[in-house]
Amino acid sequence: MTRGLVSGLKDRSPRAFKDMANSVTRTYGMRTADQRHLPDFMVIGTKRGGTTSLWNYLIQHPLVMPMFPASRGLKSPWYFYVNYAKGDVWYRSHFATEGELDRLEQKAGSRPLTGEACPYYMYYPLAAERIHERMPDLKVVVVLRDPVKRAYSHYWEAVGKGVEDLGFEEALAAEPERLRGEVERMRAEPLYYSEAHDFHSYRDRGVYLPQLEQWREYYPRENFLIMSAEEMYADEQAALDRACGFLGLPPHRLRSAERHNHLPAPPMDAAVKQELTEFYRPHNRELFEWLGVDFGWPS
Repeated sequence: MTRGLVSGLKDRSPRAFKDMANSVTRTYGMRTADQRHLPDFMVIGTKRGGTTSLWNYLIQHPLVMPMFPASRGLKSPWYFYVNYAKGDVWYRSHFATEGELDRLEQKAGSRPLTGEACPYYMYYPLAAERIHERMPDLKVVVVLRDPVKRAYSHYWEAVGKGVEDLGFEEALAAEPERLRGEVERMRAEPLYYSEAHDFHSYRDRGVYLPQLEQWREYYPRENFLIMSAEEMYADEQAALDRACGFLGLPPHRLRSAERHNHLPAPPMDAAVKQELTEFYRPHNRELFEWLGVDFGWPS
């Protein structure tokens, strides 16, 4: 019988073991969901703007709890759009328990925080309302990147994922038709996931002010920390210090300031770059006036 069990285990692929382990831990997380602490903060975007890098800086802080289980290294369960049908118990299962927070607080002398980072939440039209219903006191962190560079990086990510077969200029031209009616459908069908809205929104995703204003309908200005990717990468420690101060965390020295998800790409066509620069110029100017800060992008 033992030999049969061993033989059966040997027949299982590493992927099968991983799936089994994930299922077991998620089941446990769901059984203890009522003991788990919803996020104190979120990094909500922008896509290709440094969300993952900032999350990886924050998670180095001893008072920022990793998502459960820590071994998976998750930054988000992508709940408030593509996984919304799985329900709040499933969502809660990804975070630390109140008991874990209590024990760490007794040891460290400060209350630890839970959080997540999802670059689509800033742009997804239903996210702010859904999140506010569950976390009305949430602290919101935003990293914005020069929208011309962001759009090009977004395009190459889509190519790498196999969801884009047009050239960059052609993809920009196709964007209005690809996105036509998608927001309306998402609002009409709350469980509908739009791949076009997520992956093909190269130009529109860089018009940041309407996205931020949508979030401001639900959270006051003091609940936001907004920085540029350029300033973050110029001094990662200073960016972490700002985030820690905003979140009420004691300062912490970065162990690693590695840039995450960097995508090498060929130079952008000069004419396309110029067209995008001129398109974004007035939008950048409006954003800077609204923020009271100039990030140095063409405006």
